[in-house]
This record gives sequence, structure tokens and C-alpha cells, in this order.
Amino acid sequence: MIVIDSASPVPPFEQLRAQLAAQIQERTLAVGTRLPTIRRLAADLGLAVNTVGRAYRELEEAGLIETRGSAGSFVSAAGELGRERARRAAAEYAAVIAALGIDPTEAVHIVQAALTPGLPEAG
Repeated sequence: MIVIDSASPVPPFEQLRAQLAAQIQERTLAVGTRLPTIRRLAADLGLAVNTVGRAYRELEEAGLIETRGSAGSFVSAAGELGRERARRAAAEYAAVIAALGIDPTEAVHIVQAALTPGLPEAG
């Protein structure tokens, strides 16, 4: 279920994009699930068609959904492939950390610093 908070400082397209992305990543929306048309979702949520269109475009650019012409938009398998790529990268990182003898807690701090721009690096 998508809920748009009109009082939020977060723009409606971003609220929609973030909620759909979370549902895809949490597998609430499975690979292959057909999404509502842009017009239908806009009407259901009381949003402008362009607002929903922008959210869908950004999800498509991120590889989370794919549009198949007049057939509509679907949850993409690319999101699952990205998750597998991240698992492999994490396993490689864990192997490097073990080889260097770095404490797992420090390793997690290094990752958090890398994921959070502006956060001082662990050291």
C-alpha cells in the first residue's frame, strides 16, 4: 500500500519512488509483478500523471522496473541481479577484511562511512 503524505517536505514523486523501491527490495512486489498504469496510480493516489511518471522513470533508471511498451511496467529481474552482485561484493569484502585482520566492527564502520557521504572515515 502506497501512502502519500501531503504535509511531508519530501516531494510526492520521491515518496512514491521510495515506497515502491522498498516494496521491490523487500520482495513485497515480486519480480514480474505488473504495476498499475501511470494514469491509474495517479488517479488512485490523487497525484498528477507527471508525478507518477517521474517516479516510474527513476525506478526504471535504477533497474527496479522495466516498461514493456503498451504491456505496461513490471518489476524487473535486474533488481534481483543487483542484490546478487551486492552479496558477491560483500563476500569479497569480508575475505579482504579477514586477510587484513581487521575487526568486524571496524569493517562495518568502514562500510557505513562509504555509504554515508560526509561521514568521517573509520580509522
